[in-house]
Amino acid sequence: MATPGRRSSTFTLLLRHGFTDPSAAGRLLESPELSAVRGDPLLLEALAATADPDLALRGLTRLLEAQPDRTHRSRLLDTLLSAKPLRDRLLGVLGASEALGDHLARHPDDWRALVTYEPRDLHQGVPEFEEGLAEAHDPVALRVAYRRCLLSIAARDVCGTIDVAETAGELADLATATLRAALAMAEAAAPEDAALCRLAVIAMGKCGGHELNYVSDVDVIFVAEPARDADERAALQAATRLASHLMRICSETTVEGSIWPVDANLRPEGRNGPLVRTLASHVAYYQRWAKTWEFQALLKARPVAGDRELGDAYVAALEPMVWQAAERDNFVADVQQMRRRVVAGIPAAELERELKLGPGGLRDVEFAVQLLQLVHGRADTSLRSGTTLDALKALATGGYVGREDAAALDAAYRFLRETEHRIQLYRLRRTHLMPEDENDLRRLGRSLGLRSEPVTALRKEWRKHSSVVRRLHEKLFYRPLLNAVAQLAPGEARLRPDAARERLVALGYADPAAALRHLEALSAGVSRKASIQRTLLPVLLGWFADSADPDAGLLNFRKVSDALGATPWYLRLLRDEGAAAENLARVLSAGRLAPDLLLRAPEAVALLGDGGEGERGGRGVAGGLEPRSRERLEQEILAAVSRAGTAEQGVYVARGVRRRELFRTAAADIVGSYGTETQPAEADPGALVDRVGGAVSDLTAATLAGTLRAVVRERWGDELPTRFAVIGMGRFGGHELGYGSDADVLFVHEPREGVDEAEAAKAANAVVAEMRRLLQLPSTDPPLIVDTDLRPEGRTGPLVRTLASYAAYYRRWSLAWESHALLRAEPVAGDAELGRRFTELVDPLRYPAGGLEEDAVREVRRLKARMESERLPRGADPTLHTKLGRGGLTDVEWTVQLVQLRHAARIPQLRTTRTREALAAAREAELIGADDAAVLDEAWVLATRVRNAVMLVRGRAGDTFPTDVREMAAVGRYLGYGPGRAGDMIDDYRRTTRRARTVVERLFYDSEV
Repeated sequence: MATPGRRSSTFTLLLRHGFTDPSAAGRLLESPELSAVRGDPLLLEALAATADPDLALRGLTRLLEAQPDRTHRSRLLDTLLSAKPLRDRLLGVLGASEALGDHLARHPDDWRALVTYEPRDLHQGVPEFEEGLAEAHDPVALRVAYRRCLLSIAARDVCGTIDVAETAGELADLATATLRAALAMAEAAAPEDAALCRLAVIAMGKCGGHELNYVSDVDVIFVAEPARDADERAALQAATRLASHLMRICSETTVEGSIWPVDANLRPEGRNGPLVRTLASHVAYYQRWAKTWEFQALLKARPVAGDRELGDAYVAALEPMVWQAAERDNFVADVQQMRRRVVAGIPAAELERELKLGPGGLRDVEFAVQLLQLVHGRADTSLRSGTTLDALKALATGGYVGREDAAALDAAYRFLRETEHRIQLYRLRRTHLMPEDENDLRRLGRSLGLRSEPVTALRKEWRKHSSVVRRLHEKLFYRPLLNAVAQLAPGEARLRPDAARERLVALGYADPAAALRHLEALSAGVSRKASIQRTLLPVLLGWFADSADPDAGLLNFRKVSDALGATPWYLRLLRDEGAAAENLARVLSAGRLAPDLLLRAPEAVALLGDGGEGERGGRGVAGGLEPRSRERLEQEILAAVSRAGTAEQGVYVARGVRRRELFRTAAADIVGSYGTETQPAEADPGALVDRVGGAVSDLTAATLAGTLRAVVRERWGDELPTRFAVIGMGRFGGHELGYGSDADVLFVHEPREGVDEAEAAKAANAVVAEMRRLLQLPSTDPPLIVDTDLRPEGRTGPLVRTLASYAAYYRRWSLAWESHALLRAEPVAGDAELGRRFTELVDPLRYPAGGLEEDAVREVRRLKARMESERLPRGADPTLHTKLGRGGLTDVEWTVQLVQLRHAARIPQLRTTRTREALAAAREAELIGADDAAVLDEAWVLATRVRNAVMLVRGRAGDTFPTDVREMAAVGRYLGYGPGRAGDMIDDYRRTTRRARTVVERLFYDSEV
């Protein structure tokens, strides 16, 4: 009997070796079966290395007890202690699988299957498994032999001799051998049936994909043909009997349990269809009736048993249909919807435990990989593998998936599959649920090599890999590029020069020879870059063609690609990041402005992706294209100016930021106007106009603030001798600047305490002169012209005045036009307090108490009439001039501003510098009728959009429609008019502005409003 001290020592030793019930383990070690080895350190170390030492010890004890006599028991123990491979294998299996421990207890001599340790034993295939099953002549014996083979796979698996992919492959090979053995039994039982038909068994699902689980249905499809001279009907009946018998042999439960269910529900018409069909019947069904998911399932079809020639013919006949499936209507959407239905069908209580079907599970990887295969595999045969990890590797090699993404998915898939394997191995039950019991989790974690805090580590690893899968599934499975590639005609999904010319002509490229040169330069060679380009270009060509100038779009794409060719993120962005590729195509083919901006700073293409720093987005605008606020722009520019060595360097940096942000705004405008595959065009044109006007105005303000800081910092250090502010006027003050607008401003200063007024004036004038000089330095960036003509006394007056000087002038000399102009005055840069005091100074002029006197009203009307007659350019069509023409911008703005001058003193809502806001306030106050307000708003928005379009298309400002046919078509495309509809666009513009002019004549010239 063991002493108390010895028991305590053993208890501690067993705890240290990973036993959770050391008392029970101690009793087992004291049993007669283990008396000869109870103190052997080799045994304890081997038990400690298992997933569950308690389970392994119980299983070993049962195996020893099941030996027929002491001699057999001694032989097992001697072999166990002398042969480390056997010790590791046998105890590893016993510690991971209670079910295989039960099998060994029933068949105590099967442990010998683990003794052999030869090269062929490391990676067994179908022939070895067929050899292992060869002596089984009935279903019961087949089950025993199957478990014996399974034992050898499990032993290599838990010992790490084979990895999870090899384990899954061996399980599929064992299933193949088992199906062959079962079919042989069925044929032996009914030789007359076997003589009537040729029957082939096609593996589907994980068995077909060579990636089977330990416990899984084995999906199959049966195809048969009559044997020579046999009647087809009789042959099919015979084949059906053989197939049914095969399924019973594998599926039915005997004293040795079952092997696995054979599931034939993936056959045409599912459970309602005949179990066996001829090849012609299969082909007819898939040609006429098959659904999208059925072609997806056929990805994994593989002949495994029966007539090999017939099986190969089945695959050869159906394979072309698999790779044409992506051309079906709504193919991508159907596959995506099918995945969503699978998730929706999971019980809520199980959703978070699902390793296979739940979000972030195995199905997410498989569906993403299969969708990419089906879309891109039409043209790239290297992608046509039924094995998930092999297909993923091919997708990465071909450039369809980023290397890092593929590696992350590979690691996550391997972890999830190995976890699933070990869960199923324990009791050999079909389950995909993460266990909840702590002991089960501990055993599972240890089986995966997580020995320190196995439960905590397991949960952490699971969350990490599940999160990776969920993120990458969303990224790949819902990639907008897939829809576009799937919609290409057969043969177009992968660019080939021999087919390119014909497609270029059909798409409307004016110079297909030049376009071909660009394509060859972009896609030639075997580099990864060229491979990705060959995938992208067929889709991009279609998007370029959906513009007025596809040739320019392709040329610009080549320039951008040449500039960024060595940048690893560029093509990855286009392939992976949401609508980035389509956004780029729209931007590069929409005119000159955006491509010119991009080619000066190609790295700005990153803004076209899903990420970005914007804050105020809208429909149709990718995250990176959302405009940034004035505060953030100013913060960035001021910080850059502070780091610059000179004022010129500081303004150079500020102009660089302006270039980038102008591109951001122009790109968002184009994308919002054109729409994309995933986002329709902006439904509200006014929202686009407001976004452009606000973004360009904020950018201009931030640029002026940076320029002011650069000048002051270089000449005076931290503080100018006088307070200084910039007041925005006109469209600038109204937050309505266009891409090519000048910035109308006033400059105001106020001497600091103790500073001589002459010195302050000298400093202020020096600041203005230097700001204007710096902003006019030659540059490839779009110019920022500062216009000061709205200052008191116009061009003859001083550029900058003190606040007191402004007050004196306005009190004594102010004219009606100046009150009118001051309606748009708003501080935009410099001393905020001084800017606020300036607006307080001018408020009584622009919002006169008691309203505008009749003499002043007549003067405003006279000025407007004079402007109409004198400022419209000679030869300009007054019905098409967006600024000064009939019903154009000036008509609407002066009408609204007259209402403001008359009524803003008593209606605070009218006190805004923005035209549309003031118009809305006038409507709310019932100063302008709702219908009239809608007419004016529509005309103002349309005229503004035309001006923006002209600048985007031509790269220079213009107030009327272009005369060049292609430029006119590009303006029309921006405004939503398809090819050949330029005439409709002009008619609509004239109709809209004519209605607006009618309202203006009534409200501005005749009304007392």
